[in-house]
Amino acid sequence: MAIALAPAALERARRFLASSPDALGLRFGVARTGCSGWGYVVDLAREERPGDMITEQDGVRIYVDATSRPMVDGTEIDFAQKGLNQEFVFRNPNAAAECGCGESFTTDAAKAL
Repeated sequence: MAIALAPAALERARRFLASSPDALGLRFGVARTGCSGWGYVVDLAREERPGDMITEQDGVRIYVDATSRPMVDGTEIDFAQKGLNQEFVFRNPNAAAECGCGESFTTDAAKAL
């Protein structure tokens, strides 16, 4: 499994982790949401859960649950600032389509589950 953090996302992750010393790393996955079906979830990982796959990049651990894994494998996470707005940006090779607002996506059914 491969999840990559672009330099801006890596720096943002390090700042998050520095402000929460009890965090193990980042938790990255998906949840059912939006008009296209799946939305990305990024949070601090405070525990390792059964079935988690863990990758590490430059000292930042990324925890991905078993359900999310096939839908996010190969994703590059970036971090962008647009005016006053800041957000993580996802380049997911498994996304077959995204909704117009960019909040949710669908995958090829064979890759999804």
